[in-house]
Amino acid sequence: MLSVQGLGLHHSGNYLFQNVNFTIKKDDKVGLVGKNGAGKSTLLKMLSGEINFYEGNVVPEGNITIGFLKQDLDFVKGRTVWDETMQAFEQINAWKNELEEVNHQMATRTDYESDAYTDLINKMTELNDLLMNHDAYNLEGDMEKVLFGLGFKADDFQKITDEFSGGWRMRIELAKLLLQKNDIMLLDEPTNHLDMESIIWLENFLKDYPGAIVLVSHDKQFMTAVCNRTFDINNKKVDDYKANYSKYLIMREERREKLIQAKKNQDAEIKQMEDNINKFRASATKASFAQSLIKKLDKIERIEVDNEDVSKFNIRFVQSVVPGKVIFEAEKLGKSYGNKTVFDDVDFFVQRGDRIALLGQNGQGKTTLAKILAGDIKDYSGNWNLGHNVNIGYFAQNQEEVLTPNKTVLEEAEDAATEETRPRVRDLLGSFLFQGEAVTKKTKVLSGGERNRLALCKLLLRPFNTLIMDEPTNHLDIQSKEIIKLALQKFEGTLIVISHDREFLQGLCDKIFEFRDGKMKEFLGNIDEYLEYRQKESIREISAEKAKLHNEVPEVKKVEEKPAVSNNQSSTIISKEQKNIQNKIKKVEERISELETKIEEMEVSFTKENPSDETLETYNKTKEDLDTALQEWEYLGTQLD
Repeated sequence: MLSVQGLGLHHSGNYLFQNVNFTIKKDDKVGLVGKNGAGKSTLLKMLSGEINFYEGNVVPEGNITIGFLKQDLDFVKGRTVWDETMQAFEQINAWKNELEEVNHQMATRTDYESDAYTDLINKMTELNDLLMNHDAYNLEGDMEKVLFGLGFKADDFQKITDEFSGGWRMRIELAKLLLQKNDIMLLDEPTNHLDMESIIWLENFLKDYPGAIVLVSHDKQFMTAVCNRTFDINNKKVDDYKANYSKYLIMREERREKLIQAKKNQDAEIKQMEDNINKFRASATKASFAQSLIKKLDKIERIEVDNEDVSKFNIRFVQSVVPGKVIFEAEKLGKSYGNKTVFDDVDFFVQRGDRIALLGQNGQGKTTLAKILAGDIKDYSGNWNLGHNVNIGYFAQNQEEVLTPNKTVLEEAEDAATEETRPRVRDLLGSFLFQGEAVTKKTKVLSGGERNRLALCKLLLRPFNTLIMDEPTNHLDIQSKEIIKLALQKFEGTLIVISHDREFLQGLCDKIFEFRDGKMKEFLGNIDEYLEYRQKESIREISAEKAKLHNEVPEVKKVEEKPAVSNNQSSTIISKEQKNIQNKIKKVEERISELETKIEEMEVSFTKENPSDETLETYNKTKEDLDTALQEWEYLGTQLD
């Protein structure tokens, strides 16, 4: 479907990619992996055509379509969720309109033997094939399925998109891309802004997707489930593994061990050659031999091994004094913003050593509760109490809200340090990949991943016995996430964590606080047990939403932007279309009769002269047109049942 040949990209002579070659086929589900900054997102942009300045070629096969999930939103204000999602079918609606025009011309024209009429027949066949291949007569059902799967409710369909947050609008953009059914779909962090239920739904959707997929994700479980091929981007090249993420890790380690041994052998060979060059260069009789060794040495392609241990940080959270048995206790806790209630009437009890995950859809109150417990929100209803000797370390979801923009990385860390930990600041920053001049960067210019690493570093500079972590793995690569998880598993205090990453939460938490519809429910069990329960609940909830949609807002179901019609009007329209098709069938049958008469007049048989190729070709083609017209007539008949 798509071939990449000799791909290269550089800035000021420094290559990000060099001589990259690969082919993407129809059923490929490719995961792009590599360190932050390796070029994963850049490669997606090159494949989509968004970046044009590169060496080599990106060659698509035929007229394939490529869809790219962009991070910037381009919505028309005032549209409903349903209408905005409908924009995914812009091409399909164009095909429908074109087919309607072709059918009109075929029904009104009588020049059946002309080339122009034959062209119309061919165009009708082509358009019908396109519409059938894109399941164009089930668009409404597809829209409902995708919107429900991504977490929307029936009541949301007629809401204006302006009312939704950026994360929810990004879900609409993702829904549009999924509905377009492109031949190749490029996804850059598609699970960002999704809750755990939506991630699992998307995972299952992509596994069954009929086209090719190339995606970037830091969700290890998601990558393993979806991908059947892994591209490892390192050292300016792309290593192709015909395996999902979990198998890739094993294969990569095996390849790495072989590469390390090959490099050792090559290094020994190079050293021997260099020693001989130095030995014979000054000798008049051996100078030519030394010169030949130099040429041979220059031609050697040096083996490069990606440094697996670059600033790998081994971190540990330090616990302060042992707190009392009760950490938090809340009664009828609630929070509202104006007329909007986030949650209310919430009771809970957190005791020393609890490890709790806060789960639920975005906007249900997880971050709000974290901010209340951390002391950042003081305006709420109800009561909550902080236990004896509880020292809270808080990791905020949006670090730009808690970092001082004009302070350097070093200054920010030093401000967080105690007298005992101040001597360790630079070493600890180095463990979090802030080395050399990087410590002098202003926090306002840091990337999302850098801000998160700095915030984690600050938490290690003070002793705490209770950690509240709001999406601590955002913007972190898979390796960094594993290290953070290990550190939290070793932490002996109380943990409250918000995350949508299943693999991260596995083995980390043993209790769930679920936020849903303004309430909070406590679930005793690990993440896998909770997800099994939630899957059953989701099936029931989606069924209820579908029933609500069809019973209460049937007008939402209109796909094309045309005035709503009643059932009687709709039947009349279909009946008229059937009548047009019947007229077309009659004319095509008359044409077939004429051709059969012509063949008979030529006294055709297997033992006599054959009819002209042109006559037989026209005859066969016209019979095919009759079959097509009959199928269309039958389809319209089913719409009246």
